[in-house]
Amino acid sequence: MSSSPKFTNDLIHESSPYLLQHAHNPVNWQPWNKSVLQQAIEENKPIIVSIGYSACHWCHVMEHESFEDESVAKIMNEHFICIKIDREERPDIDQVYMSAVQLMTGQGGWPLNCITMPDGRPFYGGTYFKKDQWKNVLLQLVALYKDDHHKVIEYAERLTEGVHSSEIIEKVTIAQPFTTDQLKKTIENWSDSFDPTYGGPNRAPKFMMPNTLEFLLYANYFRPNPIVKDHLELTLKKMAFGGIYDQVGGGFSRYSVDQTWKVPHFEKMLYDNAQLISLYSKAYQVDNNNLYKRIALETIGFVCRELMQNDGFFYSALDADSEGIEGKFYVWTKEKLQQLFPEDFNFISNYYHIDSYGYWEHENYILMRNKSEKEIAKHFAISEEEVQQKAININQSLLKHREKRVRPGLDDKMLTSWNGLMIKALLDAYNAFGDQEHLTLALRAANFIEQNLFVDDQKLFHSYKNGKVAIAGFLEDYACISEAFTYLFEVSTDPKWLEISLKLVNYTRTNFYDESSGMFFFTDKDDDPLITRKMEVMDNVIPSSNSILANTLFKLGKITNEEFYIETAQQMLLNVSSQLTQFGSSFSNWGILLTHQLINYYEVAIIGKNYNLIKSELRKSYLPHCVIVCGEKANNDLTLLKDRYKPSKTLIYVCTNHTCNQPYEKIEDVITQLQRIR
Repeated sequence: MSSSPKFTNDLIHESSPYLLQHAHNPVNWQPWNKSVLQQAIEENKPIIVSIGYSACHWCHVMEHESFEDESVAKIMNEHFICIKIDREERPDIDQVYMSAVQLMTGQGGWPLNCITMPDGRPFYGGTYFKKDQWKNVLLQLVALYKDDHHKVIEYAERLTEGVHSSEIIEKVTIAQPFTTDQLKKTIENWSDSFDPTYGGPNRAPKFMMPNTLEFLLYANYFRPNPIVKDHLELTLKKMAFGGIYDQVGGGFSRYSVDQTWKVPHFEKMLYDNAQLISLYSKAYQVDNNNLYKRIALETIGFVCRELMQNDGFFYSALDADSEGIEGKFYVWTKEKLQQLFPEDFNFISNYYHIDSYGYWEHENYILMRNKSEKEIAKHFAISEEEVQQKAININQSLLKHREKRVRPGLDDKMLTSWNGLMIKALLDAYNAFGDQEHLTLALRAANFIEQNLFVDDQKLFHSYKNGKVAIAGFLEDYACISEAFTYLFEVSTDPKWLEISLKLVNYTRTNFYDESSGMFFFTDKDDDPLITRKMEVMDNVIPSSNSILANTLFKLGKITNEEFYIETAQQMLLNVSSQLTQFGSSFSNWGILLTHQLINYYEVAIIGKNYNLIKSELRKSYLPHCVIVCGEKANNDLTLLKDRYKPSKTLIYVCTNHTCNQPYEKIEDVITQLQRIR
């Protein structure tokens, strides 16, 4: 029988897997709440704000080295109020203290450890600390806080002001025309950082940044550029062939520690995989490369197999570690592969590079590719179809054997914003491949959100677990769900999704909008205040909440003919446009909105008995520059469908700024018109 834990702290009452991981540390961890903050003030103790997430490898390392050590815990408990935060549950707190650490050190990451005054103003911080380093830092800070308190206060005040001003956006009041020169300069400046050998950025560690690639896909469609085209094709192939992609089970790890996409940081996040499904689906629409289709479908398979709960909502992440060892679940030894596949080992060795190219460490190999099916077929004197089938059979067998291993930990909280990204991904896949199951899955997740994550029909919660909602929604939740539901309206034609989306964006206008800047705060005005109210503007591994919302407002304006939405989106773009040309990769989703301003952006209305068939056929094409609204009969609530029904006909109207050409009946004519984008 197992003995009871020696220590238990207040995190035992939380639902976050990350917080529960620390519930038996000797550190007296507490969750972030009003009473804990009041305790710090009453006891006049500085606060340790320690932030991480369940799939974070170095968070686990620091926990094991420091937070499980009683001598470290003694220092922390005696001199500090210790607060643990799941950055995925509380991105608002993470933004504030990440900004502080970046201002102090010039870099950031997780685990994030920030020391603050009792009122939350930061005065010291960093990321990962080794045990002795952490102890020394804490003891020095204790002495500084006691002996030179006035100096600590002065620094905390200056740093807090820096955090407050770090993302202030000034409203541009003089309207500047958006030009193709802006787009050209953005790509020219950006292309200097392309990796010509392996794709992606020319640095390590290497993040996939799917939204940057989606922007380049769109920009190249609008203004073909051989440098951009080659970079896209190279990057999509190298990511798909690399160790960062799970060749056996599908799905991508969070990033590669090297420049070649070989060695992943093995954690798998819902938000990465959702966006990469969208990216590969759209890339397939552009050139029908079967590699892109396979990667998109295998990644959907991974998400549904390992991250989807019974009601169709999606969990957050899989850990990098299993049995305390990073990547153990995913790597293979040569001996094991020879044992499992005595007859096919030569094929596996060639296909997945069980050689110096695929070798990692400790006799382990990361399965990865560097040869096409054509090259493999030539080497073994078999057909490409035989290569593909043999690889499928081997992967199925490897997956079956791998399932017997101890699995990585599952972060089973479900985040509203990330599920919005996954709904959008399923819709992108449905459009590209025509599988009804993808639309069914998207509708299941959307219905779950509608039924479980809403308050008063317009207010969202951020997190869901074990039948309970938690934490008021942030702008990212409203932005991602309004984007997903608007898209779901276009694809499913069910008007309820448009109605909900409009309620959400109108709620953000009331509760998040900043009139002085023309942008939106990350937190609701009714939320408990932090030391500053941040705006999320720069795009990162997930596009910023402001850029997602701006793109959605633009689309809603086109659907509803409400100029207010379009004008708001254009003002938001105007506010950041000066930074876009210089820092394209950090403003890629804004770049998509910029491209919308430079082309013939179309509103397509399909009305008549065969609308669904025509819509499905039309959506197989890559059409990033239009909205599509459909119905069997006229809908007086939508200008695009009003007074356009003709009995016994299915008509297709192609409009720009709600000025329409004569209707078409042949889809070929519509596609020809839509391809006139310049």
